[in-house]
Amino acid sequence: MDYKHALEQAVIYIENHLQEDIKVEEVSRFAGYSYYHLNRQFIAVLGESVGGYIKKRRLANAAQKLLYTNDSVISIALENSFESPEAFSRAFKSRYKVSPLQYRKQRIQTYISSKKRLDEETLEHLLHHVTVHPKIIELPEIKVAGIRQEIQPHHQDLKRLWEHFFLLLENMPNKKVSGRKFGIYESIEENLHFKINEDMLMNECFAIEVTSFDGLDDHYVTKIIPKGRYVVFTHRGSLATLSQTIDYIWGTWMLSTKEELDNRDPFELYGEKFLGYDHPDSEVDIYIAIR
Repeated sequence: MDYKHALEQAVIYIENHLQEDIKVEEVSRFAGYSYYHLNRQFIAVLGESVGGYIKKRRLANAAQKLLYTNDSVISIALENSFESPEAFSRAFKSRYKVSPLQYRKQRIQTYISSKKRLDEETLEHLLHHVTVHPKIIELPEIKVAGIRQEIQPHHQDLKRLWEHFFLLLENMPNKKVSGRKFGIYESIEENLHFKINEDMLMNECFAIEVTSFDGLDDHYVTKIIPKGRYVVFTHRGSLATLSQTIDYIWGTWMLSTKEELDNRDPFELYGEKFLGYDHPDSEVDIYIAIR
């Protein structure tokens, strides 16, 4: 049986019964796989278990209700199949780091609460364009120089910004032979990981690795990427779909990882496997700092 079709069938069943008491055995029966086999496929392809997907989707629905309705916390908890308001509050705070009432009061659409329904396009992206199981590395300190641009998280003009940056690179002194380029996300607000949303502004620093900062004029921004531990994901294909990879990292991996995030800036690394903005075989690594 086609496992992609089985995953799609499983998601259809889950979404149609999300507000009911779903038994994972019923999901696997509808998909035509044993629970053991289906769960292994979920973990391998989506980076999470069947039960994990169900719980996160319910929490995401609850988060939307908290922001956009006046329903009580009790009714939202019961509507999303939590046994009690207390169980709902514990699960919510475990994922989003604030209580349901604090979340509603702050009225901030957090990036990691946007656990979206898995559709065919997203499934195709996860199958072919992102590593759902990242590697962990120790990174040495890296000197970079470039330009800084204020953007929004799902910025649509990334291609133009990179083209502008490449023109500036022609005359930049002290470039390393490796030519590694970086897109470094600098939060303008504190607590980037939990408060980022589509309206929030941040700085992205478009930079290249340099041997030193000597001789660089004020036109360039200089930065040192701190050494330390990083989780590394790889995005494959056109940068036009990079936002889908970012959505997976913050909407799925972030909700299930046991790694503790660090406050060093996340960044993208464009190395020798980066073949161009639209190249189907191009690769970009995404680094998330951890303790």
